[in-house]
Amino acid sequence: MKTYVIMLSEKFPKGHKKAGITTGFAKLLDIGINTPAYALHLRKRKIHTIRANYPLWEQRISEIQAGRAVLSVRQWEGKPYRSKQVEIRILTAKDGVGIQMLKMIDLFRPAIINGNKVELPVLAANDGLSFNDWYEWFKAYDLNKPLAIIHFSEFRY
Repeated sequence: MKTYVIMLSEKFPKGHKKAGITTGFAKLLDIGINTPAYALHLRKRKIHTIRANYPLWEQRISEIQAGRAVLSVRQWEGKPYRSKQVEIRILTAKDGVGIQMLKMIDLFRPAIINGNKVELPVLAANDGLSFNDWYEWFKAYDLNKPLAIIHFSEFRY
């Protein structure tokens, strides 16, 4: 069986106002997956991640949904690319892993997901970030191409 790795940042990246500060994504991921849907709005959580290269992730997620692959969610133990990867969780189709296409014109107007408008503060919160931190993170992304929202559970917009 194939394993696809997705890395979560342990710390905010260079260029971010909070560079070097811990994100807490690993703990927020557990809260997002294990918290019942009715209680999700009560807590900060990370129920998805946003990535570039939608076509690549669409192909990978379809393999996971078909039961031919798993998603290994990891963090670097220390410095990125210079330290050991630590597995946080392995997710399968049974966990509800999924993907949605994210289209944004800019970082000030609602995003379009499956033809529906989603306010950016909601998207940011479900990504485990405040809107300000989310904006800082994504301000350099190329918004001319669709992004991938990789869901860690059955939640969809």
